[in-house]
Amino acid sequence: MLTTLIPANTTNEFALDVRQGLVKKPQKELPSKYFYDATGSALFEVICQLPEYGLTRAEERLLSRHAREIVDILEGPVVVAELGSGTGRKTRFVLEALCHRQPTSYHPIEISPSALAACERELRDIDCISIVGFESEYLNGLLEVAARREEGEHLLVLFLGSTIGNFDGNASIEFLKRMRSILREGDALLLGADLVKPVGTLVRAYDDPLGVTAAFNRNLLARINRELGADFDLGRFEHQAIYNCETQSIEMHLRSLRAQEVSIGMAGATVSFRFGETIWTETSHKYSYAELLRMAKEAGFRCEGQWVDHEWPFVDNLWIAE
Repeated sequence: MLTTLIPANTTNEFALDVRQGLVKKPQKELPSKYFYDATGSALFEVICQLPEYGLTRAEERLLSRHAREIVDILEGPVVVAELGSGTGRKTRFVLEALCHRQPTSYHPIEISPSALAACERELRDIDCISIVGFESEYLNGLLEVAARREEGEHLLVLFLGSTIGNFDGNASIEFLKRMRSILREGDALLLGADLVKPVGTLVRAYDDPLGVTAAFNRNLLARINRELGADFDLGRFEHQAIYNCETQSIEMHLRSLRAQEVSIGMAGATVSFRFGETIWTETSHKYSYAELLRMAKEAGFRCEGQWVDHEWPFVDNLWIAE
């Protein structure tokens, strides 16, 4: 059974982040972590099955083929912590590979209680795995897991699905450095990263013709309506996926289709939008091999291996803390 520790972030924190993001100049923005309420998590699972969005299937192929090879590199007893587990479907391959050598403690770390519940349902049939989840921000949860490990146990941190690409600019390096400060020498990070590919392929992946990604993006406004008493009219905002050549990133925006005002009751704010003004909701950076190797070194890791899917260019990287 899944045991969940650490309370979720409060409505007040959500309201504060929304207020600060929507008054930010010159670009309004909302943190992408708030996509994942129950509705958003369900929509994201649909996105992962779309033919235009090959990222999830690429990583599933990699882990199904190479999980045993990856875990065989790890030394000693291993405790697994996963940052942003989602349903845990891809994680199964790693946990089953570890089961061939030892019973394993697995700690999914999620801010979405529905995702934690789905993860437990997906993985509870693996007999030699004990699951203790943390409803928490990533690094707060990781600190808790690190504090609970026994002497001699190594941590394996899973950060899959190229979530690292959602950090803007140098924030990804700063996040990795903070993660490294929690780890001990010899601990490991399995990091998924989406690779650079043709612009048309990327835009279709984030703006599918069925409109699932658009619904996922607009659900963020619907969540603000539900939880913070706002009055966003979702029909007055359109989804946009834009490729930024300078940063090699896809950006998701919500574009206002008219000049309008929106009241957000629990945030104590009324926000004005110009016609065409956007809310920046997500960045998804795409990597080169050289960039990933540089990041590993700068954050205090050595790259022990890279496994690449060429059908949808994607790489899983095993980094060891030095």
